[in-house]
Amino acid sequence: MSISSAIAPHLPYLRRFSRMLSGSQKAGDAYVVATLESLVAEPGAFDRGVAPPIALYRQFLTIWNSVNSPDEAAKTAEGGPEQTLGAITPRPRQAFLLATVEAFGIEEIAEVLRETPDAVRALMTEASREISSNIATDVLIIEDEPIIAMDLESLVTSLGHSVSAVARTHREAVAAVKQHKPGLVLADVQLADGSSGLDAVNEILSSYDMPVIFVTAYPERLLTGERPEPTYLITKPFQTETLRAVIDQALFFDSRTRSHATGA
Repeated sequence: MSISSAIAPHLPYLRRFSRMLSGSQKAGDAYVVATLESLVAEPGAFDRGVAPPIALYRQFLTIWNSVNSPDEAAKTAEGGPEQTLGAITPRPRQAFLLATVEAFGIEEIAEVLRETPDAVRALMTEASREISSNIATDVLIIEDEPIIAMDLESLVTSLGHSVSAVARTHREAVAAVKQHKPGLVLADVQLADGSSGLDAVNEILSSYDMPVIFVTAYPERLLTGERPEPTYLITKPFQTETLRAVIDQALFFDSRTRSHATGA
């Protein structure tokens, strides 16, 4: 298969990645063009020993890193997620976007960045720390199991956020939102008095606008196709690393939360 045929399906996604990394579509496309030109000039730069998207993104970042100094790489467009990206140092930013925007796994990111999986995890942790320091917010936890609630509270505070309340029932959840107006909700489905976390969230979202992450042992109650389904869903028992990444993603890409965190 020719290089052009191998990379063609992945170019729209590379353009998206490049836009997020550089801060504008115009600048992003310039880097994509430079990548393609480098492959025309030196076909051997395309590593056929790895999957085509890995080879393409690897060559793109070779070009990106050769052009951008750390200070230049931090300059992004004003407003939106791209502005917050400017506060993240380049290498963690690349790992974060490869994971959250391009949905690469840790092993794939390691191949793209020519790092070990442990090094990639360290980069993701650094990205998480930097994101949280720029988008700290108040979090409502809707969870009836005390041990799980404590685990969630510990994770949230370790990321630099604050827990405004822990609610165990539908009624407590709605009251807590009215009182605290949090920037993020972590919600279970089955609550202490037999009430529904889903019903509580639906009532909350009818009056307030905020990202919600469901953390539940009953995903089948949400993924029914009968109503709008949640953007963020974590199945119990959850991996701390996975939930941390989803919290970062929910806060980073949600403009409502950025406004809440900055007081806009």
